[in-house]
Amino acid sequence: MTREEFLAELDGLVDLEPGTLQGPEKLEDLDQWTSMAVVGFIALADTYNGTKVRPTQIGKCLTVNDLLALAKVE
Repeated sequence: MTREEFLAELDGLVDLEPGTLQGPEKLEDLDQWTSMAVVGFIALADTYNGTKVRPTQIGKCLTVNDLLALAKVE
């Protein structure tokens, strides 16, 4: 899965059109960034490359780029 494909999956988790998220968006500005989206992100990171992400790690992320780094998306 490419970075763009990962972002498209993340778009789906937060009910946005594919191609909306690019990386610098602040999570606090995404109304759809809910606990369900967090759970979905944990599953997505695991599916992407087996990265085990804990909710406490996600809580330290401020932007979509932070999430990508946490999931080790290149």
